[in-house]
Amino acid sequence: VQLQASGGGLVQAGGSLRLSCAASETTFRIDAMAWYRQAPGRQRELVAVIKDGGTTNYADSVVGRFTIHRGNAKNTVYLQLNSLKPEDTAVYYCKAEARRLGRSYIYDFWGQGTLVTVSS
Repeated sequence: VQLQASGGGLVQAGGSLRLSCAASETTFRIDAMAWYRQAPGRQRELVAVIKDGGTTNYADSVVGRFTIHRGNAKNTVYLQLNSLKPEDTAVYYCKAEARRLGRSYIYDFWGQGTLVTVSS
């Protein structure tokens, strides 16, 4: 599964951005798609995840500000970032959890990062 992430940029505090992630068509079945972020000097952390059935989960730090949702195109997911804060500055990565059809082992696939910079 190849993932293409886009949508990062420079924004002032309080502003908004929308990140996009598109997964290539494959023989894998995608169980969930997620966004992670990694700030300089910090570990990568989960921001939001959406499962195949539509269930979503968010990091406490982004609840009420960020929204993950699927697009109309198959295997496309968006992360809407509102009320951005300087501490949201990080490289954001898209991840897909997928399995081969008929198999149970779950693979993790990562896209390239997209940089979000929030100025104060």
